[in-house]
Amino acid sequence: MKILWGAFMAVDGSIWVLAGVAVVIAGFVLRLNALLVVTLAALVTALAAGMGPIAAVSAFGKAFADNRFIAIPWLILPVIGLLERGGIRERARMLVAKLSGATPGRVLIGYLALRQISASLGLNALGGHVQMVRPVVAPMAEAAADATDGAELAPELRERIRAHAAAADNVGLFFGEDLFVAVGSILLIISFMAQYGVVLAPLAVAKWAIPTAIAAFVIHGGRLVLLDRAWSRAR
Repeated sequence: MKILWGAFMAVDGSIWVLAGVAVVIAGFVLRLNALLVVTLAALVTALAAGMGPIAAVSAFGKAFADNRFIAIPWLILPVIGLLERGGIRERARMLVAKLSGATPGRVLIGYLALRQISASLGLNALGGHVQMVRPVVAPMAEAAADATDGAELAPELRERIRAHAAAADNVGLFFGEDLFVAVGSILLIISFMAQYGVVLAPLAVAKWAIPTAIAAFVIHGGRLVLLDRAWSRAR
């Protein structure tokens, strides 16, 4: 044990640089604010590594400036909040309530097709759990279930409909984006095969994703049909 400890200490001469890990563990155990815990852990690690307070804060600023594009998605959160406060969920429910023959499964199948087609064209930002599923798609599917007989949905069935709404977004995006020739997965396959002397065209790789995309739509569409049957039995 002493030998292992000595070897561990010899890596950098000090174990105090791991103090940030202890801060993270303690902060999460105490259920403190995650952003505050991570920031404090980074400061503790920097100070333990011999950096001064000014140098530590400068490192924070440089990291933020170099990766500021990562913060762009956060700009959409206030917009979604304002839309929900303005009644977008209620409007979505009212729209579906006016459609005759709408069911949770049919609504989600329509969104699955829309999500898959848009992703195949490279328009991945048109959907998403935060900006589309929670404020629009899930309320529309729930409204389709409520509008038939006006009865309140059971909590278990309501949560199941919401889960299928999120799954429709996942499946549509995951199997639809591979049809777009400039997506990262296509480029990764091409570069990987090129290392072994196999030259592939992006369009040829995208074509082979078509059968998988069709199968994914059929399989998940079948799951949504089963959702409609479960909803019908629960009525």
